[in-house]
Amino acid sequence: MKVLLDECVPRKFKSSLPGHQCYTVQEIGCAGMKNGELLSAAEAKGFDVFLTIDKGIEYEQNLTHRKIAILLVRPKSNRLADLHAHAPACLERLSAVVPGALMHTGEDSLGE
Repeated sequence: MKVLLDECVPRKFKSSLPGHQCYTVQEIGCAGMKNGELLSAAEAKGFDVFLTIDKGIEYEQNLTHRKIAILLVRPKSNRLADLHAHAPACLERLSAVVPGALMHTGEDSLGE
């Protein structure tokens, strides 16, 4: 699975997702892009999943007709230790990705 980490996710979180090709927005030259533009660029670069902690993305983006899925992680903070606690759930979600889906994991993930 090819995973793109949003700018708000610490770069070191990549090591928490073994078995997946993980890149940061900065590494692919897309830093500073707005979410819609960023998702289109990520799709063009062959990414399967966009991983973010930006809670607003689910209300801002229409994923209909998108090839990329979004994994919204809801930790207590964006500190690596808080995110790392969600790595097992992230790996579980990544094993069942559906293009154009919005997946949640974390503190207020609707019972997940």
